Amino acid sequence: MAGLTAAAVAAVAFLAYQASANAPADVSAKPRTPSAAPSAATTGGPAKPVRDPLAVPGNSGTGARVVYALSERRVWLVDEKNQATHTFSVMPSTVHPVPGAYRVTSRSASVKGSDGVRIEHVVRFTTVEDVTIGFSAAVDGSLPTPDPVRKTGGIRMKRADGDALWAFATIGAKVVVVA
Repeated sequence: MAGLTAAAVAAVAFLAYQASANAPADVSAKPRTPSAAPSAATTGGPAKPVRDPLAVPGNSGTGARVVYALSERRVWLVDEKNQATHTFSVMPSTVHPVPGAYRVTSRSASVKGSDGVRIEHVVRFTTVEDVTIGFSAAVDGSLPTPDPVRKTGGIRMKRADGDALWAFATIGAKVVVVA
């Protein structure tokens, strides 16, 4: 019986991974038809529901805002009607913001990042441990894993996502960080 339970858990985890990996990055993209979740008859137990990666986290407030989910490594651009207009995955920095509400404090079209990489569409919203935290896109399109020895605050995204964030998150725009 333990073997069947372990197999069921593995199958559900695999399907959840596939669903999140294959989700469109832009909510304006044509929605996919979700595949059927395994049933209790095929897994030996109840199927675990999979969270829609396009759904805005419920604990992120209301109104127009940028939502950054630390555990999901994902950002949503949410309009005043509480609908995501764009969502994308990010590569977190080594220094993380504390969950809470912030405002965009400054922006730079193009600068050199704290890791030495040329970046664009820099949108800053807080400082932690003397490290400025903000979103940015590497001009060369890279999304490297940050050096864990260096204190960096750049939350990296793809260039197209940087374009969308730059247009959305002007000075004073709300940024909500959730766990």
